[in-house]
Amino acid sequence: MKILVLNWLDLENPQSGGAEVHLHEIFSRLVTWGHPVTLLCSAWPGCDRHTNIDGIDVHRVGGRHTLSLAAPAYFKRRLRGEGFDVVVEDLNKVPFFSPFWGVGAPVVLIVHHLFGSAAFREASVPVAAATWLLERPVPYVFRSVPTVAVSESTAADLVRRGMSRSGIEVIPNGVDLEVLSPPAPEERFPEPTLLYLGRLKRYKCIDLLLRAVASLAQRGTSCRLLVAGRGNDRARLEALRDTLGLEDEVEFLGFVSEEKKRELLRKSWINLLTSVKEGWGISNLEAAACGTPTIASDVPGTRDSVVDGQTGLLVPHGDVETLTRRIEELITDEGKRMRLGAGARAFAENFSWDDSARAMERFLLRNATASEPARS
Repeated sequence: MKILVLNWLDLENPQSGGAEVHLHEIFSRLVTWGHPVTLLCSAWPGCDRHTNIDGIDVHRVGGRHTLSLAAPAYFKRRLRGEGFDVVVEDLNKVPFFSPFWGVGAPVVLIVHHLFGSAAFREASVPVAAATWLLERPVPYVFRSVPTVAVSESTAADLVRRGMSRSGIEVIPNGVDLEVLSPPAPEERFPEPTLLYLGRLKRYKCIDLLLRAVASLAQRGTSCRLLVAGRGNDRARLEALRDTLGLEDEVEFLGFVSEEKKRELLRKSWINLLTSVKEGWGISNLEAAACGTPTIASDVPGTRDSVVDGQTGLLVPHGDVETLTRRIEELITDEGKRMRLGAGARAFAENFSWDDSARAMERFLLRNATASEPARS
């Protein structure tokens, strides 16, 4: 198959996150299996407008706020004649509405999650309102479009919005079980260490973690919180840290390399994710592969990547008191922490990027103009 993927970002974009990891892990594998892949996405100041990332032919146009207009124009001018067998709209912000482009090939949809009202936590009112409004037509525009959801939570959200469950296939995220593995107990940090790994965005609600650490300090429970990632909420979070007097307990690490990320996931005691909503929560599965339990908000997406009482603990979103108690419970109860860590690793072993990519390949072959036998 000759595949065109539409997404707002690529893996090298400074704003990239879990959805871009998913895209890269899946479609770079399809390239190695003989399927040419082109990615059309947004540019940023100083970037190469045309590049190749692990075999994916990347075209960058427009910018964060202009891609909706720039992408269809660029497609008509530069890519329409490429003879794509299938067009993949990877929906991870505002839709492209590619079924209206006249692409000359079947369109399929991948959905991580729709923001809904959560957009108002992240952006200014005009931008959030535009995002919310542009999501409203999704069930109607894509009603007859074959769709992949990355979790049962996302599939259920799409059905609630009016899409047919029979047209949605769930293909979960994967994890590299060889690179990410549990350490020996003595390799963990000697002091209780909590980890947040991801983008620093308002809808991630990292402020809840800072308030929980402050509450733990008041109770006399010693721990530190490492915040790894970059994003436009960092300044606000650093100001909150200072206001709460947590300069010694909370450290912002900024962007970390893959090697450093692996070290943090393996050595930390507890992984934390208190987003208001996720498509899946890749960091939860990566932590699980390292035998590190997760405490997360009980919201769509994290319910799929954290099994309450088996791989970690789920808490009511926004309930800082319960979050604090659950963190304290795992810090002080080594036996429970170790049991959840072992359960997390066992859970992670059910997932792999190869399996996810093979499932995606079969899905695309069923829906592409050209077809060939799917590999076993």
